[in-house]
Amino acid sequence: MSMFKHLRAVREASSRVGEARQALAEPAGALLARGRRHPLGTVGVAAGIGFVLGQLNVHPLRVPGLGALLSGSAAELVAQAARLVTEFSEGGFDPS
Repeated sequence: MSMFKHLRAVREASSRVGEARQALAEPAGALLARGRRHPLGTVGVAAGIGFVLGQLNVHPLRVPGLGALLSGSAAELVAQAARLVTEFSEGGFDPS
């Protein structure tokens, strides 16, 4: 393959990646908004998944795609948990 064919293939792949990102932006945003509206449910689901993986003796980072998911949202999850603990301790929890 010539250099121009490689460049064209890279440009085509790049445009396909851009289209895929745009197609996933809306559903991903809706999922994140739902998680923010129901943080306790989100933490409960995460705990349930962790329990099942532990019972099956499966390391979470060996599940395809889960490593990236955990590394990307771990800081946000910790921040949400800290916010909830603070709100519960102050007595000003607003479930909305």
